[in-house]
Amino acid sequence: MVADLLVLQTVAELFPNGISRYAIGGLFVGLGAAAIYAGTAINAGASTFLESTLSYVSDRSRFARYAGSRDWRLVFTLGIILGAAVYAVVFQGGAWTTDVAPWRLLLGGIFVGVGTRIGKGCTSGHGVCGVGSASKTSIAGVLAFLLTAIITAQVVAALGVTP
Repeated sequence: MVADLLVLQTVAELFPNGISRYAIGGLFVGLGAAAIYAGTAINAGASTFLESTLSYVSDRSRFARYAGSRDWRLVFTLGIILGAAVYAVVFQGGAWTTDVAPWRLLLGGIFVGVGTRIGKGCTSGHGVCGVGSASKTSIAGVLAFLLTAIITAQVVAALGVTP
């Protein structure tokens, strides 16, 4: 009984707005990944979006290999963007805003893009599809992502960096 109360207290502290929105979001992510895999036999990762989009304007082999899958990848990425926009309007009462300086967002986006190429995939590909299929490489990748994020957040907080 005491252990159950400790678990409930911990959950309440970690998720002050409840867990339903996270559970529903996770369900949609899982269903989306399953639908993409069922329809294409390709794991649903977002890191190949740029290369697949460049296949519309370049015939280089690096980009051309995505010609067969670029249409659904474009729809997938637009769905991510539109999903975030709908969430902001419905649940936050308007557009998403941040106090983070635009140059930091741009630099962070570049780092994420480079990291997804070096890591041979993104958190959606490795974290959702790779871990879901018990890929040892993806599990190691996700552990590396999390460890790096935790260390970076701690260093940034210790340095007193603000948006």
